Amino acid sequence: MLTKDLLRVSRAGGGYHPQFAERRHRPLAARVMGTFETHVDRPRADLDAALADLEPEADHFKLVRGFAALCDRDATFETRAAVPPERARRVAFEAAEAVGVVSEADRDRALARAADRLGVSEEHLGDSLYADRDPRQILTAFEPRWDPDDLLDQYNLSLAQTALFDAVEVRVRSSDPKALISAVKRLGLMYEVRRTDSGREVVVTGPDHLFRRTRRYGTSFARLLRSVAKSPEWRLDATIDDRGTDRELVFTDEDVSVPGVDPVAEPTYDSGVEADFAARFQSLGLDWNLVREPEPLAAGARVMIPDFAFEYRYADFTVFFEIMGFWTPDYVEKKLRQLADVEDVELLVAVDESLGVGEAIEARDHRAIPYTGSVRVKDVVDALRRYEDELVADTRAGLPDELHPDADVIGLDAVAADHGVSVDALDGVAFPDHDRVGRTLVHPAVLDALRDRLESGMSLDEAEAVLDEYGLDDASAVLSTLGLRVEWEGLSGGTLRPSE
Repeated sequence: MLTKDLLRVSRAGGGYHPQFAERRHRPLAARVMGTFETHVDRPRADLDAALADLEPEADHFKLVRGFAALCDRDATFETRAAVPPERARRVAFEAAEAVGVVSEADRDRALARAADRLGVSEEHLGDSLYADRDPRQILTAFEPRWDPDDLLDQYNLSLAQTALFDAVEVRVRSSDPKALISAVKRLGLMYEVRRTDSGREVVVTGPDHLFRRTRRYGTSFARLLRSVAKSPEWRLDATIDDRGTDRELVFTDEDVSVPGVDPVAEPTYDSGVEADFAARFQSLGLDWNLVREPEPLAAGARVMIPDFAFEYRYADFTVFFEIMGFWTPDYVEKKLRQLADVEDVELLVAVDESLGVGEAIEARDHRAIPYTGSVRVKDVVDALRRYEDELVADTRAGLPDELHPDADVIGLDAVAADHGVSVDALDGVAFPDHDRVGRTLVHPAVLDALRDRLESGMSLDEAEAVLDEYGLDDASAVLSTLGLRVEWEGLSGGTLRPSE
């Protein structure tokens, strides 16, 4: 983006038309870059004066200043001084107070005293006093990431971004709608997807639809254009709040493109909140598979792509999950209503409490989960449990009252997997041929054999070696069943003793 004072727009015909740089402006872009290159090792004041000399030759002085603002991002300025400026000023002011400066001669005596104290010449002291001020800083390096052609592209992109900062609503059609929606989510923008005769249209709500306009939202709104412009074909229509007057703006892929530099790193997740939630949820090992950005859901004339889907592993059942950053109560309700007419679809929505109306949302719909900073996994798991209890009951109904596994030792998870159910669904099933030892089914003959081989006084290492022979890895549960416990001896190991 450029600063708003560099925005160049035409309002002809009641529209809002940014004045883009054209191919004929390439020589001017090259001269601006050349001016930076020739002023390395010179003060910023000299550079600014040289750039000002170019302004009369341009269509508009803002064009030169816009090119210069972009080049400035690739320039390095440093303070060069014999004495750190802050120290030079402090010592000089102390000397002036001691001398009592009321005339030019008094000033010279004060500077001489300060220079003597600092061990430098008066000339070097004078140069150091304000060397950290912008005009006196030295351009030490200019390493442009663009050539003149790319600078034109970057200028037009930045100008368009600045124009979008005051957008009330943006409507985008793109040849890559999924990438577009991913960018919208990553930037925390409120949106909906509409189906039209010519395809899908993504409608992004502007910052004025919040309780108050926020600069962070407006900046994110403008940054969206970088992702839009990466698609081969696209069209963007926007309504701009131009000092209280709504004006229409239109961009296409012919107006704006992204120069040959990656504009924004594309993270795996749209936000840190999503990445953090996904990592914590997957670490729990629940009976739900977490799917990132599932297929679009059609809801009447609209389309929605939730952030996640929770797919239950033991039934054809999915719960969709959306994490919202910027939101209003009406916006969240609209999201929930989008799926009201879709059969067999369940949706959970996490809403950011930062705007202070979380209680209103929570009271309106139990599927809305408020969060602050990060989404509490427990809140989501609790919401999924409501579905899971019924799903477990359904799968349990398909099992017999008794099961008779052939293996002498088998884990409950293996039995559940054989029958395509969760371990919880086995809670009401009897296993007449086995004893439950922790989460393992063990034939009584195996337990009898272990009673003969495991005895008090045996080391835990020896006992675990015996258990390994039978495929048992839950030593604590087995020993407890056999009436044994482990007596620990510091860090050196443990010894089997009878349970008390």
